[in-house]
Amino acid sequence: MDNLNSTSLPNSTECPSIDDFRNQVYSTVYSLITVFALLSNGLALIILIRTNRHSTPFHIYMLNLAVSDILCACTLPLRILYYVNKGQWNYGDFLCRFSSYSLYVNLYCSIYFMAVMSVTRFLAIVFPVKNMYLVTEKRARIVCFGVWVLICLMSCPFLLSGQHIDPVTNKTKCFEPPKKIKGIKTLVRLNYVSLAIGFLIPFLVILICYVGIIRTLMSRTMVPSKQTASATRAIRMIVIVLLTFLLCFMPYHIQRTIHLHFLSRTDASCEETVAMQKYVVITLCLAASNSCFDPMLYFFSGEGFRTRVNSFRQSFRGKWTFRENPDQQVKESNQLNVSSPHV
Repeated sequence: MDNLNSTSLPNSTECPSIDDFRNQVYSTVYSLITVFALLSNGLALIILIRTNRHSTPFHIYMLNLAVSDILCACTLPLRILYYVNKGQWNYGDFLCRFSSYSLYVNLYCSIYFMAVMSVTRFLAIVFPVKNMYLVTEKRARIVCFGVWVLICLMSCPFLLSGQHIDPVTNKTKCFEPPKKIKGIKTLVRLNYVSLAIGFLIPFLVILICYVGIIRTLMSRTMVPSKQTASATRAIRMIVIVLLTFLLCFMPYHIQRTIHLHFLSRTDASCEETVAMQKYVVITLCLAASNSCFDPMLYFFSGEGFRTRVNSFRQSFRGKWTFRENPDQQVKESNQLNVSSPHV
């Protein structure tokens, strides 16, 4: 179902090719996303694992979101090589299908983990008493397992699109369909199922949660400092998640739906065709870039994430200092024991 994002349209044979534009944009943007997403999410994952003793349900969701983003970034190098090779796939049918499948699994896992994190924040602010026994680490792990299973099963149609030989250029293609697309109606149905379950439902859940959070915060007049901190994290989360949806997920799903209906047209002009092809490239790049926004979510709205970062830095600095000058560390320790006999 990478068919849904192809820049090869059936009525574009006489129109100017955007292959150079596509290859350059995809290879450049995917390279930047890969480097930034792997570094930022990798560091966040290390911090979350090293500070796992302070685990909370929100911590578990952040951990799974970081894993999802890293896996998403790991699928991009094969795409980079494909576009650097000017649309020539050299890595077999299995990797072609798997790289398409894994990209969308992690894309929709990111959406769902943002949704469950929003529900968790909603319960903590709107129903703080019930939240204490409703939201537990065990239930958070069950929810994460359910999200992975659901998305992996729902993404199985993306395995249908494998490599094929382009009859015009004689190149082995991946991530795009043959020039003549058959079964458009089937693709349209699959798109609407994916659109409803993968995007609209979690997005509506997020909006409902955020409306409830905002109403609750506005109804409060005097609140303790602890609740103020929780409210600040909630507002930051609302801003970051909504920006991610509006910039990354929404343009991609709108364009994908329009694109499928465009495929069935026979009267499209070259200008419309070229514009549609470029929109495909831009929106898919935006969708892939969602993994770059999530580290901001951890840092600005994660429960105690800054504290985890400081704890990790102090732990790392302490180990490094000991390695640099172990004799001094032993001397200071002995002095401490002498001056503090009660320890």
